[in-house]
Amino acid sequence: MRVDEVRTELDTGAGELLGHILVFGDPDEGCLVRIHSRCLYGDALGSQDCDCGAELDMAMDMIQAEGHGVLVYLEQEGRGSGLIVKAMGLRLGAQTGVDTFTSYRMLGHPIDSRSYGHAAQALSGLGLAAVRLMTNNPDKVAALEAAGFEVRTVPLLTEPRSERARLYMESKREVCGHRSSVSAQRWPRRAVRGAWGLVRNAYSAG
Repeated sequence: MRVDEVRTELDTGAGELLGHILVFGDPDEGCLVRIHSRCLYGDALGSQDCDCGAELDMAMDMIQAEGHGVLVYLEQEGRGSGLIVKAMGLRLGAQTGVDTFTSYRMLGHPIDSRSYGHAAQALSGLGLAAVRLMTNNPDKVAALEAAGFEVRTVPLLTEPRSERARLYMESKREVCGHRSSVSAQRWPRRAVRGAWGLVRNAYSAG
């Protein structure tokens, strides 16, 4: 596995660090690619309030099964608003019952301020022009297509790990047009790796 950095100035390596590129095997045209925004709760703490960790697990399993692929891991926590805003939004949602898109608006923040132009540049820097993009998010597909990529979408349809996750996934479908297994059919539950499944609702402490 090779790891590179995604920065605001890719040619020189200077500028703000925006994420990392993990290259597995020897990816070629049309390889599997996952563009993933960091989610501390879902990726590392095994939170069952979102589908981030489940999507990352599924994408990594698919890359491993194929023997090569690319993960672009972006530092865009909380849909680009940061960890603190994300925690505030989750807490407000838990207190009021609103989804995180509504809670972000109530807190005065955009519902999604992420961008994927630098991810596209990073993939282009690997010599790729066609990818199979593992995503449910139409914005990621549009960003790569606007950058000139030939994109085939590979949905990541995971089963909600909790009722809160189901409501969140449904909100993403209704508000942002994400593809979701919630509105389609039930899929086999994916096991949470290691002890992650024992840790949930970390934001509610205190």
